[in-house]
Amino acid sequence: QVQVVESGGGSVQAGGSLRLSCEVSGRFVSIIEMAWYRQAPGNQRELVARLHTSGTTNYADFVKGRFTISRQPTMNTGYLQMSRLEPEDTANYYCKANVIPQGAVRTKDYWGQGTQVTVSS
Repeated sequence: QVQVVESGGGSVQAGGSLRLSCEVSGRFVSIIEMAWYRQAPGNQRELVARLHTSGTTNYADFVKGRFTISRQPTMNTGYLQMSRLEPEDTANYYCKANVIPQGAVRTKDYWGQGTQVTVSS
């Protein structure tokens, strides 16, 4: 089994910063991609940023220039550095890890439980 655990959420004023962490553990061979999604009440879950093992990154237009996704491969930990936060960034942030489970031939997605980010004006 593979576990994904997010941390680092909290409350911050507009213009502030937070760093979210995503730790992946369990029985897997390698992480192919890590991604961050967010979901605000009444809204659909949306992609924030993704980082492929090749180093390729993709960001949603609404976070470009403000958020940075990164990863510590040796620690199987990913990060989302969020700067210049806006009230519209308030949401539950989820980490998704696409990994090759041990004994598997295909990759599989695993989700964390989410961490709440609240930005006040």
